[in-house]
Amino acid sequence: MADGPLLAELYFGREDAERDVTDGLLLRGAFLPTAAYRGAVTGRKMLIIGRKGSGKSAICMQLMADGPHPHRRVLVTPDETAGEELRRFELQGLPGDSAKALIWRYVFAVHTARHLMAHAKDEHGGKPGSIKALARFLKQNDELSGLSGQSGQSALSGGQLGARLAQGARGLQTSLSLEAFGVKAGVDLAQPASEGARAVRQLDVVEQGVARALADLSCDGTHGPLLLMVDQLEQVWSAESDSNSMVIGLLLAAKHAAGLYGGAVRPLLFLRSDIYDSLSFGEGDKFHGDELRIVWTEQSLRDLALARARASVGEALSAEELWQEIFPETVRGEETAKYLFSRCLPRPRDAIQFLNLCQERAWLLNGRDRITEEDVLLANQQFSDWKLNDLAMEYLVAHPFLKRLFPLFQNTGYVVTRAALGARFEAAAETLHRLFPAYVDALTPAGVIDAMYGVGFLGVRRGNDVVFAGGDGLPVQPHEMEFHVHPCFREALGATSAIDLRPYEPLSAGTRIVTGNISPAASGTTAVTRDVRLLRELIRSCHSILDQVGRATGVTHEVRNEITEQVERVLRDVNGMVTAGRFVDVDDHLLTVAHYFTGLAGQLLDSGLDGAVGAGRAVGAEDVAHRIEEVVRGLRRLAGGSYGSSGDSAGT
Repeated sequence: MADGPLLAELYFGREDAERDVTDGLLLRGAFLPTAAYRGAVTGRKMLIIGRKGSGKSAICMQLMADGPHPHRRVLVTPDETAGEELRRFELQGLPGDSAKALIWRYVFAVHTARHLMAHAKDEHGGKPGSIKALARFLKQNDELSGLSGQSGQSALSGGQLGARLAQGARGLQTSLSLEAFGVKAGVDLAQPASEGARAVRQLDVVEQGVARALADLSCDGTHGPLLLMVDQLEQVWSAESDSNSMVIGLLLAAKHAAGLYGGAVRPLLFLRSDIYDSLSFGEGDKFHGDELRIVWTEQSLRDLALARARASVGEALSAEELWQEIFPETVRGEETAKYLFSRCLPRPRDAIQFLNLCQERAWLLNGRDRITEEDVLLANQQFSDWKLNDLAMEYLVAHPFLKRLFPLFQNTGYVVTRAALGARFEAAAETLHRLFPAYVDALTPAGVIDAMYGVGFLGVRRGNDVVFAGGDGLPVQPHEMEFHVHPCFREALGATSAIDLRPYEPLSAGTRIVTGNISPAASGTTAVTRDVRLLRELIRSCHSILDQVGRATGVTHEVRNEITEQVERVLRDVNGMVTAGRFVDVDDHLLTVAHYFTGLAGQLLDSGLDGAVGAGRAVGAEDVAHRIEEVVRGLRRLAGGSYGSSGDSAGT
């Protein structure tokens, strides 16, 4: 099925939902309804929580463009101007969280009032007195300007939102014009206990006016609710106390509005998980029932990829055609889709970028009519570089030191233990503490593990599985000792093997085999017999090591596989010599192998892998290393025998 034009048309979309909508792909079937989307649509959940790139804004865009309640949605996306207004808003007599909750309540009340004006005109054919009162209030407080979009639908962002917030803040801090509701500020709100108390009384009047209008229209259950959506708070969040108060205030205001306005108005908040998880406030336990965290599995990413591929090529593309004809069936012996999605963090943005890279390398750069295994491998290198840098930028506010920790995992095995990481950290600690003095308490070996696990860089070994953040929700436990760098980052770090073992390369022996230079030997059969016996002893020694590795249940199967691969290379080399009947200088060959095995044992002892086992007696890396050392001593004795040092001479 795959030909040049089809591959040219294949496109998995933009990384950001806003441009995905503009390009039209998101609205042509590329949006995949998820549990988070269903929770938002049905009203079961008020807080949609997910990492950057997990699809929060895509849900917003889908609801704004073609949701189940057309023309009844408001999207608020603060920029720095609006964020500054929110962060610095204070009221004498109220704590920061409560003060910022009031400004958010005011934003919700004003948006609801503006919606009710348009709704009453469009769908009720008239304006009851309570609606007219809202119109007068909005006009008197200059809240009618900046209406955008269709009737009842608006998007408030940028400087426009900043101006609205600044005006509302001034009104709450001084006095709003409330004559439309029959309240004269100078008389009915005289002498409040504090600035904060005055603002609360004013806001109560406004909210009661909005609630009265909702009751007069009697829309609850007749029309879909007004969705008040807030997204992209990360644009104005800074991990400081006033930023946290801004978000906590939003949560408090949303819960208040949901209770006050009933089913007619529904706040819907989209928050980054690192922001939400950093909050600590007394009311936090009351929001658990409102939370829904976005979770992507390998299968859901496959479904997303297929939906986007179909939306781009405009035909009924099957999964088999995508993954077996357009893409190669396998990459390095692994099913292609599994290879791709295991090497990106589980979120749509990463998957889209990786898939588009494969298509671009095949079609744009090489003019191919299908994607090859080489295209995928080269795309993986570039993608890994991108993601390592992106991770540092994503958490620049929460963990500004993150990029400085990457060298601890560079050019080494992707399996790391607490002991090994502790040794590496000790060498870097002084520099890290000097560069980031405010984070000294967090910059410890345990703190590094917690941070790297929390951002998805490290996974932790639990039983037979390696678990990454977002899986079972359990943080790293003190007794857990073994960690794995996520496959997404391994290429960029040069950590593509479980353990950093030097590969076996018998250079001296290999050169003699290639050139055909046979070592001197006595005439007759005695020397040949001894050479064969020595080589067979080397074969036996390799099997002894492999047996020990097979029993090393205290070492992960990835590490066992790495050791096994290198020992089997030695074994294949020796078996090839015996089978061919052409012998190099056997004593020199044994010493070459012994030297390699000595280095292998040293690498295992230095790896700290037994730190993942503890003092229990599962066979670990140390046991394997000691077996290798025993083998080395035996090989050196055998090689020395040719000179008479062991008494095992060649038949004299």
